[in-house]
Amino acid sequence: MSNADIIIGEILGTALLILLGAGVCAAVTLKKSKAQNAGWLAITFGWGFAVLTGAYVAAGVSGAHLNPAVTLGLAIQGGTEWADVPLYLASELIGAMLGAFLAWVAYYGQFKVHMADLAHQADAIEGAKDAESGPVLGVFSTGPEIRNTGQNLLTEIIGTFVLVIAILTQGLNDEGNGLGTLGVLITALVVVSIGLSLGGPTGYAINPARDLGPRIVHALLPLKGKGRSDWGYSWIPVVGPLVGAAFAGGLYNIAFA
Repeated sequence: MSNADIIIGEILGTALLILLGAGVCAAVTLKKSKAQNAGWLAITFGWGFAVLTGAYVAAGVSGAHLNPAVTLGLAIQGGTEWADVPLYLASELIGAMLGAFLAWVAYYGQFKVHMADLAHQADAIEGAKDAESGPVLGVFSTGPEIRNTGQNLLTEIIGTFVLVIAILTQGLNDEGNGLGTLGVLITALVVVSIGLSLGGPTGYAINPARDLGPRIVHALLPLKGKGRSDWGYSWIPVVGPLVGAAFAGGLYNIAFA
């Protein structure tokens, strides 16, 4: 696998993942969206199908990691060369930022209406100014329902462990460095399961690029009244998934290798 394969596959696959994932969050959140208030089931299945789409496109090119935690788990397991890890991580972050930007473009009109409506609600805007998370941050990145550092971190560790151990044990493609065709479907279903079962406390980032890339985009976008990007929380959906992936990779080597 060439460097170009990694770059193209991971940027494209991760961009599609985040475009569709952030897209379903926008659809459920924003005013004048036909899917507004569709609920948690729509979000979890939307993210599952987003993984299915992004991974299916990238599987034959880069192995469809689409997630720094998956890359770390595969590197520890031995399926990915450590020398390739920085290129995977950079490509995944770029793809996540691109996907978040495209989701904003697709819902540009809904963002304008939503923010304009909030602007007419003085109390809501004042609350957004004081809050750690802005009123539309949830379209881009995750946040806890109960802000407890230990619990939030453990939830992300546990959720990511489930994802990565499932990927490592389901069988890799012929090159041994990513998902095969059946693995794409299995992984998408695992993501839905994690969302339904473990997503409630933190929004189940389980992917550092999925959270950090869109959070950066939120911080940069010219959205009046968008509020804060909650950088104080941002390390949890980065560190938690990486720790969970490390545990999964280590357990795989002990129990399955």
